[in-house]
Amino acid sequence: MTDPVEPTPAVAADAPARPRIYVACLAAYNSGILHGRWIAVTTPDEVKAEVGAMLSESPVPRAEEWAIHDYEGFEGICLSEHASFETVCELASFIEERGRLAAKLYSHFGNGLTEARAAFENYAGQYQTAGAFAEEMIRETGTEIPASLEYYIDWQALARDMALNGEILVIQVGFDEVHVFWCR
Repeated sequence: MTDPVEPTPAVAADAPARPRIYVACLAAYNSGILHGRWIAVTTPDEVKAEVGAMLSESPVPRAEEWAIHDYEGFEGICLSEHASFETVCELASFIEERGRLAAKLYSHFGNGLTEARAAFENYAGQYQTAGAFAEEMIRETGTEIPASLEYYIDWQALARDMALNGEILVIQVGFDEVHVFWCR
């Protein structure tokens, strides 16, 4: 008879992994040896300590230089080989807070973390489409739309015009998931 199998906790398929980086020893790398470590991105001090420990274990004596050779959990954001640990940790924190939306905003603002964070001060909400946002906005203002005209209104076109006029910023994260921000 076999032992009963312990059920494993279900993890959502889209649950973001904790961002981490692979830091390699450049002295070893330049000597043809792959030596490095995957490091969970937590705080700059903890990352520095992990890198220091990895360098102290290097097969090349007195190794000091490192580079980020790989990373995961950053939702498509590109990291430089020599990005500061402060920047990497700030990005990881932002992504852990906001997920893919954080990465999309970061890219939209030309890799500007300050601007991406500030955008949430003008967050209007999550909708299935930008048209759904436009319709909700018009209806919430109390505008009466006669039933005979209701089906002739192109809410998606109204939302597109609002975006083109610089009134709103629309970030699409998934097929039925857009996030709308006011541009003020």
